[in-house]
Amino acid sequence: MIVLGIESSCDETAAAIVNDKKEILGECVLTQLEHKTFGGVVPEIAARAHLEHIEDILEETFKKANITPSDIDAVAAAAGPGLIGGVVVGVMAAKSLALALNKPFIAINHLEGHALAARLTSSVKYPYLLLLVSGGHCQILIVKGVGEFERLGTTIDDAAGEAFDKVSKMLGLGYPGGPMIEKMAALGNEDRFVLPRPLHNSGDCNLSFSGLKTAVRKIIESYSPDNNIEHAILSKQDTADICASFQKAVTESLVYKLQKAIVIFRTKYPEGKDIVVSGGVAANTYLRNKLQKLAEIEGLVFSAPPIRFCTDNGVMIAWAGMERALKGMYNDLDFKPRPRWPLDIDAPKAAGAGGVKA
Repeated sequence: MIVLGIESSCDETAAAIVNDKKEILGECVLTQLEHKTFGGVVPEIAARAHLEHIEDILEETFKKANITPSDIDAVAAAAGPGLIGGVVVGVMAAKSLALALNKPFIAINHLEGHALAARLTSSVKYPYLLLLVSGGHCQILIVKGVGEFERLGTTIDDAAGEAFDKVSKMLGLGYPGGPMIEKMAALGNEDRFVLPRPLHNSGDCNLSFSGLKTAVRKIIESYSPDNNIEHAILSKQDTADICASFQKAVTESLVYKLQKAIVIFRTKYPEGKDIVVSGGVAANTYLRNKLQKLAEIEGLVFSAPPIRFCTDNGVMIAWAGMERALKGMYNDLDFKPRPRWPLDIDAPKAAGAGGVKA
């Protein structure tokens, strides 16, 4: 079986083709660099860029795969959550192809794409424990199967990736913040600044990063003569130390809550052996190393998608589409794109294994 996947939920226009042998036949990703000027993604600009480039991305993907559109067996697209203008572009492109080729259409929850990506590149078996960390989402879940998620914890405010972006902006490091902070943190002293670990004593698996972000802001303001963050005077070492201390605080918060989740996971699913991290923040090597050590201590197998598949890409959508296609989980062509779509709430009725249902 061969599945085409389309991703357009934020600032990457991407497509990929995979088969049921876990082979990536072809892929293409275009990252919209124009948003750097604004320090974040501008939805209207993103939607126009998706519309402008989607046709070329699809053409290039089929060219790399050395197949024709008629050779695919299904078309999958990220149908939410995300910036609705971009999501609509990808979904309409997928629906148009499905209708023209008389192939099944599959609506993919963008987060499920992240959640299942490690199963393409590693031998991860259901059920497994998942830490999903990205710019807009931060959740701890038990993945029981395709479309079967049990949420153990989530952020009550900012996501981890969002906090990275905002701290990076405060420090004048630019966008996206994650890679910038990780690079600076490698030069810093992670123990120089004492930062809070929000919700440390909450007793649950929920997370919070808003207070941590505020604590960093106050440190930066202390380097200003009038407590104005814009007037702060930081040396390169000051900046590096703040980045290192912040990165450590975020990582320790995630690891601590994941330890609590492991206890719950083992109680409910003693046969479960895998722990997975995915999402854009999963590209952070400092976090990966700490999670690897946690898994070793707990006797679990740690997995993460290759770094290039942590950020948004078409491969994860194509693979999630493959997992659904193999179970005959297709969708009607009247499926409506969703700006919000909780991962533990699956898609509405599927069209079944019969194919496209107009």
